[in-house]
Amino acid sequence: MKKISLCWFRRDLRIEDQTALFYALQQEEQVLPLFIFDRHILDALEDKTDARVTFIYQQIASLKAFFEKQGSSMLVKYGHPEQIFQELVQEFEVQTVYTNRDYEPYAQSRDAQVEALLAKKNIPFLTFKDQVIFEPGEILNGSGEFYKVFTPFSRNWLEKFRQTRVQPLPEANWKNLFPCSPLPFITLSEMGFEASSLEIPSTQVEDAILKEYEAQRNFPAVRGTSRLGIHLRFGTLSIRSLALKAASLNATYLNELIWREFYMMILGNAPQVVDRAFKPQYDRIPWRTNEEDFQAWCEGRTGYPIVDAGMRELNATGFMHNRVRMIVASFLTKHLLIDWRWGEAYFAKKLLDFELASNNGGWQWAAGTGTDAQPYFRVFNPDSQTEKFDKDLRYIKKWVPELGTSSYPQPIVEHKFARNRAIETYKKALT
Repeated sequence: MKKISLCWFRRDLRIEDQTALFYALQQEEQVLPLFIFDRHILDALEDKTDARVTFIYQQIASLKAFFEKQGSSMLVKYGHPEQIFQELVQEFEVQTVYTNRDYEPYAQSRDAQVEALLAKKNIPFLTFKDQVIFEPGEILNGSGEFYKVFTPFSRNWLEKFRQTRVQPLPEANWKNLFPCSPLPFITLSEMGFEASSLEIPSTQVEDAILKEYEAQRNFPAVRGTSRLGIHLRFGTLSIRSLALKAASLNATYLNELIWREFYMMILGNAPQVVDRAFKPQYDRIPWRTNEEDFQAWCEGRTGYPIVDAGMRELNATGFMHNRVRMIVASFLTKHLLIDWRWGEAYFAKKLLDFELASNNGGWQWAAGTGTDAQPYFRVFNPDSQTEKFDKDLRYIKKWVPELGTSSYPQPIVEHKFARNRAIETYKKALT
């Protein structure tokens, strides 16, 4: 039986500045990289052409090819992690398992199960910080509690960031990879999936976009955002490298990365937000369970051009501009009074850059139910938002070409009526 250590890749699909991989290769034991296509996750996906699965598959193929150039390979498995580790500890004399921490509730549960299984064999399960600059327990207020408000959190985060002098790790020592012939690689079709042709944004973003981020980020017709969300989600880009770049180029863009960590901190400390309002009293709101209105929103048929453009962009590309995300979320929860969880789940299905903490945080912010959220009586006016951010209708006309013709639907609800209904409903539920 061969003695090896395993480096288990999950949300860290890169070789540069990959913390668990770096430290695994620092040790004496030879290291075999491992990736598991997790059926707990894959079996729940309705769309068998989900572009995120294709993206992950391509990243694993690339990593496997790199390790094979070093005379090693990558062990790629398909199944349930707890069962796969039971098989691996019988197949190999596993010395240690290295991996990077994940803060989502499912990941926490999965890792606890795997760690317990390995502990029975006296195999250490070593975990590292990698997908964030600061973990959910690292930024605390003066009372030692997690922050509920973003501004003081961000001040503390920035101060700690400067003091810590965060730097990427040096290149890993590839000589310590376990030498072996190329290992088998399951196909997408064997897992029940088909390849997607959706375009994935590059990991490279022009400095000019980051420098102009504050001025350009709110205009959906302009390429003014980085579109790096999918790479942060799956770790194909180092958060340390990106944060350092942002710190040198644009404080507003760095602030967006801090929002990402704020929501991860909220999820890590208050996992109940996955299916409940952060502010419990907001779970008393009597949401309208109107399937027809919800379907019109999903398909971009609300009669509000900026809302419809956003939903059509999402459905066609797996992306939606950040400003428009706020507009469509506000519209669903305030104009239509439909439960934010419905919208959150739809985004989770469609967004290439779906990330639980940010998606949940963004939806609860829009609905007014979350920590440090917009107040319930603030209701975005889609026409005002259009006037401010797409005045010449460049974005809208791209996605709603039938605007101004008889084919385009009348508004699903009148703005003033919807605004008053939302405010009255919230007020009644909260008093």
